[in-house]
Amino acid sequence: MYRYLFGPVPSRRLGISLGIDLVPFKTCTMNCIYCECGITTDLTTERKEWTPTKEVLKELTHYFSNNPKPDFVTFSGSGEPTLHLKIGEILEYIRNYPKNFRIAVLTNGTLFTRSEVRKQVLGADVIIPSLDAATESVFKKINRPHKHLSLNEIIEGLINLRKEFGREIWLEVFIVPGLNDTQKELSALKQAILKINPDRVQLNTLDRPGAVPGVRAATRAELRAILDFWQLKNAEIIAGPKSGKQDISYRKDAESAILETIARRPCTLEDLREILGLRVNEINKYLRLLEADEKIKVVSKERGCFYRISG
Repeated sequence: MYRYLFGPVPSRRLGISLGIDLVPFKTCTMNCIYCECGITTDLTTERKEWTPTKEVLKELTHYFSNNPKPDFVTFSGSGEPTLHLKIGEILEYIRNYPKNFRIAVLTNGTLFTRSEVRKQVLGADVIIPSLDAATESVFKKINRPHKHLSLNEIIEGLINLRKEFGREIWLEVFIVPGLNDTQKELSALKQAILKINPDRVQLNTLDRPGAVPGVRAATRAELRAILDFWQLKNAEIIAGPKSGKQDISYRKDAESAILETIARRPCTLEDLREILGLRVNEINKYLRLLEADEKIKVVSKERGCFYRISG
């Protein structure tokens, strides 16, 4: 079982994506109300070697040598990856690996205010930062940032990233109905988006249970209305069911793969089937064993039964 790698995950945006988790669970610069990983337990802006770089590189080498090549290697996981002081070194290692993997960085974008952070991710193929609000009051309500973070500085950091990064930037906007979908907020977001000038603008909304009860998903109609209001040619909706059915397993160690996946975010049986590429009856076999061993538990939510790590 890998400690710092998870997946590969069949992704709507990135194909088959191998995830790298560089920080301890829920170590982040923000405490977003919609986060599917739960409440942030270490709210920080301190950059350090949160996980041992040598061990991360060792796991990557082992994975690359023993598994099919993914479409992307993606810095993501259960916290903010740019908090890791040596993300640039790890990214460079992947970039120079003989198999030539594509690299994505999923980030909340808060640390691009720092020139050294922007420099460390310049070797990526795609950077996917988020921006959920363009007014300070809504920013604080949705993202609940560390006290040292400033929304205006974050937007300026994304503008500077665009100037320095020559490949693709896909800006993700997570819609929370009743907070960032008002005409005032959407107008402010559009102005910020035009200044940042990303290659794509991607609308997302709640899929799994969020950190705060009562946060609901935007409907498809609500998301389409936002696209109509913005009139941005590069904007799209990425929320919603994944397309296609896959029963191809990308991991032989199925039990470990299931535990790695739900350790980072709760999943339904269907989520696990699509993420891991395993057949439902095979996943059920492992879930029953893991429940019997009290390694996982089931939580009933509106979208179905979600499996979580026990404890």
